Amino acid sequence: QVQLVESGGGLVQAGGSLRLSCAASSRSFSSYTMSWFRQAPGKERDFVGGISWPSGRTEYVDSVKGRFTISRDNAKNTVYLQLNSLKPEDTAVYYCAARFSGFVGFRPSDYRYWGQGTQVTVSS
Repeated sequence: QVQLVESGGGLVQAGGSLRLSCAASSRSFSSYTMSWFRQAPGKERDFVGGISWPSGRTEYVDSVKGRFTISRDNAKNTVYLQLNSLKPEDTAVYYCAARFSGFVGFRPSDYRYWGQGTQVTVSS
């Protein structure tokens, strides 16, 4: 069982930055592939970025490439999502997800464990 707790969301102006954190409870955190998804009101939950285990390979949706960066600190059982050059269309609830696999999955159904989400709001 893995428990995930996100933090770091908030209200920011367009062009600003935020860093989201996701703390995991599992002692085997380093063995999980971790990803971030987001869900805007009335829309489906979409993949944003992921980082695989053990390669550390990262994957991103095209709309965030060059602006968002995912990283992990296995010693702290934490995965991060750095959000730069934020746009109003980035407004959503951001969710952290974990799967016991060596590959990043791009669908919500690929992940067994989820956090409660953190709200990111970007004003124009």
